[in-house]
Amino acid sequence: MEMKEYASEPQTSPNGSERIDPYGFERRHDFEPYKEMMNEYVAVLNRRSMRWSKLLQEKPHVEKNLTVKRYVRKGVPNEHRARVWMAASGAQERLEGNRGYYQSLLAMEHDTRLKETIHTDMHRTFPDNVLFRGRAEPSLQRALFNVLLAYGHHNTEVGYCQGMNFIAGYLVIITKDEEKSFWLMDALLGRMLPDFYHPAMMGLKTDQEVLGELVKAKAPAVGQLMAQYPGIWTLLVSRWFICLYIDTLPIETVLRVWDCLFYEGSKVLFRAALTLIIHHQPEILRARSLTDVCECFRQITCGAFTLDCHAFMQKIFTEPGILSMATIDKLREKCRQRILEEESGRP
Repeated sequence: MEMKEYASEPQTSPNGSERIDPYGFERRHDFEPYKEMMNEYVAVLNRRSMRWSKLLQEKPHVEKNLTVKRYVRKGVPNEHRARVWMAASGAQERLEGNRGYYQSLLAMEHDTRLKETIHTDMHRTFPDNVLFRGRAEPSLQRALFNVLLAYGHHNTEVGYCQGMNFIAGYLVIITKDEEKSFWLMDALLGRMLPDFYHPAMMGLKTDQEVLGELVKAKAPAVGQLMAQYPGIWTLLVSRWFICLYIDTLPIETVLRVWDCLFYEGSKVLFRAALTLIIHHQPEILRARSLTDVCECFRQITCGAFTLDCHAFMQKIFTEPGILSMATIDKLREKCRQRILEEESGRP
């Protein structure tokens, strides 16, 4: 299903009451800083757009090589995002190999409980986005509902859980296409982040602990502080990971993180988290209580550092230093084992 284009620049409504970004989100509190950032960022976007157009003309297939990796890290322009995400994640291949499958999921008899659960979350999904309101024309709520319903029947082990509505919502905004959004969900939830959204959420629990281990190695003073609070990482970063930084980082920054997530895999989620923590180490270390720590982690995702998506993305590939997938896999195995032992009550 194709959907209408949204504006390409921040907009102010005629009466000045609504300040809306290009993705349909109202920005009541940070419209001016966002507009200023976008005024500078637009030059970067134009340069990237020209280079991407040239690259995709010369090589229509999005390859896995150092040139494309460098291009992805510098940002994929919005007009190419759906195509690059689909190709890099393997979603395009899955779509082409399963023509008509998405439509067949929508046409089947639906699980009443699944429908009701998804329907309950519809009004909670981006209430500050004009494109998801019932009176919007066309409203993206129907597309979002369809994608989540189809995915719930496609992956019955996961079905539907909170957090998935936000991810599907972003995919629908960017691709403007239900079927593509569905296959990108399949790539994320089925292959890149297995067990994140499974009822036991073992993947999510594991990755929170992996971050804790990485912090011990890369910011030992913060690791020492966190050791005072057992289970702290679940409290601090579960939302970062389960929503893939939606509602945590500004949208332009989230989309830049997702460019790398679809191309390079889940490693980028740790790079973003480590950069936030390492960069704000002095503020975190001033915390004197659990309340202080929680408030500090809420604050470090806001402000100029994360709003300037281009500078932030440069930082995530330098500030945490070397971070290999082999290291993450090794830590995942160690943390998973520890969690399983704790949950089974073994010493």
